Amino acid sequence: MKFARLVWANLRRNKRRTILTTLSVAVALFLFATLRSVLTTLAGAAEVGSETRLITTNTISIVFPLPQSYYERLRAMEGVEAVSWANWFGGVYRDPQDFFASFAVDSDTYWPIYPEIEVPPEQLRAYMGERTAAIVGPELMKRYGWKVGDRVSLRGTIYPGDWPFTIRGVYRATTKYIDEASFMFHWDYLYEKSDRQADVGWYILQLSDPALAPAVAKRIDDTFRNSSASTETATERAFQASFITMWGNVGFFLNAIGLAVFFAILLVAANTMMMAARERTTEHAVLKALGYGDRLLFGIVMAEAAIVTLLGGLIGVLAARLLFSAATPFDSWMPGFSVTWPTIGLGLAIALVIGLMAGLIPALQAARLPVVQALRRVA
Repeated sequence: MKFARLVWANLRRNKRRTILTTLSVAVALFLFATLRSVLTTLAGAAEVGSETRLITTNTISIVFPLPQSYYERLRAMEGVEAVSWANWFGGVYRDPQDFFASFAVDSDTYWPIYPEIEVPPEQLRAYMGERTAAIVGPELMKRYGWKVGDRVSLRGTIYPGDWPFTIRGVYRATTKYIDEASFMFHWDYLYEKSDRQADVGWYILQLSDPALAPAVAKRIDDTFRNSSASTETATERAFQASFITMWGNVGFFLNAIGLAVFFAILLVAANTMMMAARERTTEHAVLKALGYGDRLLFGIVMAEAAIVTLLGGLIGVLAARLLFSAATPFDSWMPGFSVTWPTIGLGLAIALVIGLMAGLIPALQAARLPVVQALRRVA
């Protein structure tokens, strides 16, 4: 620690260069933390589904409906405790660009299957007793300034027309990866107001034992294989993971961007340290003449590089943490997006590696500096 003042003095020698290098590292680590958080959020979302629930969709695509008549046959399957269904509505409130999920659910069966989606009992009772009632996520309530009891109208896209609703409840998710910006209402209302044109978008099946999932899924798909609407059944977790694959090989692209950022900032930091060491060649020679050893000079130069990159890394990852801990646009399309502490730790480790790699060559040059040759420059 007795050489800390010397290290600090060296860093302050060219304040502008030190500050700019620190900020460059901070920007790079901010970008790293953001990209890394996209990957961790996607991975977390893929794991949020239950293994005790199956999702049955049309084998062509989820946008193709399934007949209501499948309900009783699914309910009679061995190992199936309960069945519910839902349908995508795709309504628009005011601005089409301001997207949020809206879908109709079979209210009698949907809420018991999803205990992780909590609705106050009195609000749920009010919702169940009103045909046009809706249950809304807290993010939407906050975004639009809605209150329980407000009447709102959505403009249908799949099912045209104006659809009036009364907000009767606000749900809360017990896991951060469940979207809290959704709008849910009675499937019966959708069916009746669409002149009985609406069908089932997907079925949700509650199993008595998760070990039965492969056998039950195969039995369901075999049952409807030759029907007019064949099915594809998977666990809810696998169903969630399938949406991640729709992004393509997003992990490869984000990692490639991160690698490019790493090498770019490594070159910046290395160039800075080389310039700083070159400017202090004669000073290093004087220090050696005064008895400073090769290891000590090596350590001083390495410490300077590590401090600059660690400070920049700390600023970058903490800025990302603070920014994304508040409400951001990410919440509407990527629920649970946040910069985790493991990501922060990894970011700081990368910053340290950048500092050590950037300082290695100038540190070795300072340690191996021939004293006599360098002192000639002083004379």
